[in-house]
Amino acid sequence: MSYFTIKDESIAEFKEKKSIFIGQIKRVESEDEAKEFVNYIKNKHKQARHNVYAYIIGENKDIQRYSDDGEPKGTGGIPMLEVLKKSNITDVAVVVTRYFGGILLGTGGLARAYSKGASLAVQEAGVVEKVKGISLTILIEYDLLGKLQHLCAKDNFHIEHTEYTDKVYIEILCKFCNLEKLKSQITEVTSGKALFHEEKAKMYFKLEHRLYDSEIINSVF
Repeated sequence: MSYFTIKDESIAEFKEKKSIFIGQIKRVESEDEAKEFVNYIKNKHKQARHNVYAYIIGENKDIQRYSDDGEPKGTGGIPMLEVLKKSNITDVAVVVTRYFGGILLGTGGLARAYSKGASLAVQEAGVVEKVKGISLTILIEYDLLGKLQHLCAKDNFHIEHTEYTDKVYIEILCKFCNLEKLKSQITEVTSGKALFHEEKAKMYFKLEHRLYDSEIINSVF
C-alpha cells in the first residue's frame, strides 16, 4: 500500500498579460483541513479578483473538489484538478489567486494560466511517496551487533535508533511488506537469538531507502 503526495507547503508566482497568478499548495489530511487552507488563502488575498481551488484527499482519491470562484465555468478549478490527477498525488489542496491586470485572457488562456499556477506549485513543493510501514525494535546481545549492522547496510534497512544497556536495542522503520523478510534475515544472522517488538503499522514518508515519520518530515526536507 502506497501513494504519492507533496513534501510540504509551497508558493509559486508568475505574471500573464498583466494579471498576477499566485499558486499555493499544502498537504492536508482531511476535507476540513483543505477547506481551512482555502479560506486562509481567501482571507490573505481579499483584494484579489479570484481564488480558484482544487483538492484531492484519501489514499484512493475518494474526495475531489474544485471551484472556479467566479471565473468562466471550467476555466480554473477543473484544469487545476487535472494537474493534481496527472501528478498522481493526493492529500493536497491547491489555490491559485489571480490579481486581474485589466486584460482578458479568454477561456483557453485562463485554463492554461490556472494549470500553470497549479503545476508550478506542485513542482516547488516536490512529490514524495507515502507507504505503509512499521517500527521494529530488535533486542540482541552485544556480540551480535556487528552482524546486524552489516545486514542492514547490505539490504538498505536504516537503523533509526540504538540504545545500549545490558543488551542492545535497535529500532528500524521498514515497509510493512518487507517486515517478515527482515525478521527472517535477522533471525538467520543471529541464530534465532534476537527478540522482536513491533509497533502498530501506519503510513510513513519514503525517501530513497529510508522511511520518515510525519512529525519530522518537514525538517528533513
